[in-house]
Amino acid sequence: MEAFTAHTGRAVPLRRSNVDTDQIIPAHWLKKVTRDGFEDGLFEAWRKDPDFVLNDPARAGASVLVAGPDFGTGSSREHAVWALQNFGFKAVISARFADIFRGNSLKNGLLTVVLPQETVERLWELTEADPTAEVTVDLVARQVRAEGITADFSLDENARWRLLEGLDDIGLTLRHESAIAAFETRRPSHKPSTAQV
Repeated sequence: MEAFTAHTGRAVPLRRSNVDTDQIIPAHWLKKVTRDGFEDGLFEAWRKDPDFVLNDPARAGASVLVAGPDFGTGSSREHAVWALQNFGFKAVISARFADIFRGNSLKNGLLTVVLPQETVERLWELTEADPTAEVTVDLVARQVRAEGITADFSLDENARWRLLEGLDDIGLTLRHESAIAAFETRRPSHKPSTAQV
């Protein structure tokens, strides 16, 4: 997993609340067994509307999503996180996330930042008025910055450390690879082993 320290990019103001994971990536996209190639399915139904914000050419290449409250509700599909990442989003800002979606995001390297709704609305106003406006999400300083806006945020320390180090569950386990290998050499031969045959 790529380490996340700070990111600066243009933002997409998504003025919708209660966005569930089926709206983020519809179920028929879940047949894939890899983590890539979901960008075409991101917000698939809404992208059929030419006025949907992601269809605005001025938003091409934006990497910060500023969403309404209760983002990521519904099913626990990790594909929703992968679709956002595949499209190019590095961070999502909202006043409130569904717990499972947020957990999936942080474990997969997508930073989810909770800010007060009034700050989200200021970010919406700024980025709607100027699509070139940049938003910085600084995990080291625990701060979101944009023109005229500075907002501190908090994050669980373990999740923050894992993002800063770029460690997903597999990466964290591999930090103990030598201890796992040593344990395997002590296991009786009649028991299951993780050693390659």
